[in-house]
Amino acid sequence: MSSSKQTQEVSILALSDSSMMTLSSVIDPLRAANRLSRLPLFSWRILSIDGAPIRLTCGVKIEVDGAISDQDSGELLVVIAGFDHQLNAPKNSLVKLRKVAPRFKTICGVEAGTWILARAGIITHHHVTTHWEDTEKLAEKYPSLDVRNERFVIDQNIWTSGGASPAFDMMLHYIRTTQNNSLAIDIASVFIYVESSSSSDAQTISLGRLQQHEPRLARAIRMMEQNIEEPLTILQIARDIPLSIKQLELICKRHLGVTPGAYYLRLRLQTARRMALDSKLSILEIAVRSGFNSQSALSRAFTKRYGQSPLKLRRASLVAK
Repeated sequence: MSSSKQTQEVSILALSDSSMMTLSSVIDPLRAANRLSRLPLFSWRILSIDGAPIRLTCGVKIEVDGAISDQDSGELLVVIAGFDHQLNAPKNSLVKLRKVAPRFKTICGVEAGTWILARAGIITHHHVTTHWEDTEKLAEKYPSLDVRNERFVIDQNIWTSGGASPAFDMMLHYIRTTQNNSLAIDIASVFIYVESSSSSDAQTISLGRLQQHEPRLARAIRMMEQNIEEPLTILQIARDIPLSIKQLELICKRHLGVTPGAYYLRLRLQTARRMALDSKLSILEIAVRSGFNSQSALSRAFTKRYGQSPLKLRRASLVAK
């Protein structure tokens, strides 16, 4: 898409107890887009529920440009929330948000911002994500939502992301689709940021935390990560823990939302994707190093996951550069 010179108006509704890193991941790509293009591509306002300053998790207090109003409108509305979103956005405060949402072309929920959109009734039967710690809770609270453990999810005009790093990815993608790919690449370069993840990649889970809550699953994941080139069978992993295959499947679905085999395959395909983009290895070598017995086997699984073969992905990346 060719670059547009019309300024896009962005409203950012940020709640107290949000992360400074998450807020920066939304704003700084827009700022960099303006600086690099030497055009006012984006203008933005930071809003709060009531117009009062917001206090971020690091203790820094941020003055805002005003309160969310049902008269606001623009191209993009981004809702950012973190801890204690129910306290920071009581139910009766979401009426304005529900009224203003139709006045924006695209609506984004970042981290617990997805919860805010759900509580406001803006999302109902959408594909969404949130921070991986809350995906299970969100799915339980709002069973009509298709909650995915992915970095960011786009469902029509609803965009959601899992946290700071996925939000940066999401904003780069937004700039890529509303402006052009070259600008998105330049912005990533400014921040020395390597786009090595796909939107559908699983959010990275802190095994330190998982180690406390479900050490058996943490051990299984470590075994998978350490055996990419020569994959273990799920039976081997289960026996080593030790668990039955059924038990391993149950705890994996409970904490990750997928079967052990599906999660293992995702790890191997993510490895293959990184090598396709960041190395000069042949596709056959990539297949071997990511645990596939042939190039065709990798291509079939890769295409099913990412919508194109590793060779086509590599060629498209080289053209973009």
